[in-house]
Amino acid sequence: MSEGGIASWKKKEGETFTTGDVLLEIVRLSLAPASLSISLTSIRQETDKATIDVEAQDDGILAKIIAQDGAKGVQVGAAIAIVAEEGDDLSGASDLAAQAASESIGTEKVPEPSKPAVPEPSKPEPSKPQVDTKPDLPTGDRIFASPIAKKIALERGIPLGQVKGSGPSGRIIRTDVENYKPAAAQATSATIPASQVAAEADYVDTPISNMRRTIGSRLTQSKQELPHYYLNVGINMDKVLKLREVFNKTLTEKDKSAKLSVNDFIVKAVACALSDVPEANSAWLGEVIRTYKKADISVAVATPTGLITPIVKDAGSKGLATISAETKALAKKARDGKLQPAEYQGGTFTISNLGMFGIDHFTAIINPPQSCILAVGATQPTLVPAPEEERGFKTVQIMNVTLSSDHRTVDGAVGARWMAAFKGYLENPLTFML
Repeated sequence: MSEGGIASWKKKEGETFTTGDVLLEIVRLSLAPASLSISLTSIRQETDKATIDVEAQDDGILAKIIAQDGAKGVQVGAAIAIVAEEGDDLSGASDLAAQAASESIGTEKVPEPSKPAVPEPSKPEPSKPQVDTKPDLPTGDRIFASPIAKKIALERGIPLGQVKGSGPSGRIIRTDVENYKPAAAQATSATIPASQVAAEADYVDTPISNMRRTIGSRLTQSKQELPHYYLNVGINMDKVLKLREVFNKTLTEKDKSAKLSVNDFIVKAVACALSDVPEANSAWLGEVIRTYKKADISVAVATPTGLITPIVKDAGSKGLATISAETKALAKKARDGKLQPAEYQGGTFTISNLGMFGIDHFTAIINPPQSCILAVGATQPTLVPAPEEERGFKTVQIMNVTLSSDHRTVDGAVGARWMAAFKGYLENPLTFML
């Protein structure tokens, strides 16, 4: 099949689509298997049916339709639409569509027999490996690559013309760009002295996992887009530690493995403080600020593959023993890589505790769209003034915590009220058991 027609578009301009969605129907004009490409995507469908459904192979947005419903005589390989990714600027879609349409017209006028003229400029020295790195392009001189492949190539300064595509009909996909090695580097590596190679190999490159890539992307977005501010306070943990000791003696008599941690008290106190100051239990959603009625507490857990935040649902309605059991079970599933999406997606407030590593103070990055994250440091003995004591001072166990807040949703006064409520619950832990 050399050309086809557009039966109808199933998506409108500006509408989003996901992998597997039907974008349009095309009509075959011959009995050979049909194949139409959408510019800037890796969408391709092959079949023997007269009318063909074209499905999306990536998520994206239909920015501009070039070939409208009922269009006929559309050449295979011609651009029929402009697609983009979430967050892309769509203001230039019309210009891109016009440019793509003109390029398609230009390529149609180039006669096919003119291709044998390409070997003519093969006069350069055969030692140059540039010939081997040329991709197998579909038609003409246009380069077909997925949007993410073009984005990575732009960020890394990789010329797409030198990348060999492994996708359908030589289309360049993400892995092709990530695995690209400059031909010059390959050619000169043989001339590097063995001693220099040994010195340069004194490191290990670890491929980035999907989880690590997601963590990096979300935290970078949070730090760049969210107006963070920080509030720090020291909390007297003497009563919590004494109460924990009493509870653990009682619990271990029934079950030796059942022990409350300081973090269990922190989770409960956070939930109670969110009930007192619900403005902190919120999320910025662009057009609205959503305030949650329940405290779903995300607890940061370090795993071999990266950080993940399983959720203790509705922590305010649960007792310390229940919170302790759920937190331990979720942490184990997280380390074993067995968490279900519902168990780590959708929290309303996050706790990150590095106190067990001896860190006395740090600031954490907000987990969007949440408004707050609490960074918990170690509990350490500290001398404080005590006029009632004969010596005039005493030693208390002080825990430093830092609240990171999104200033768009939580003003400084609101953050201060929440910190005061949280501190009050931990310094008088019996109050959240009433």
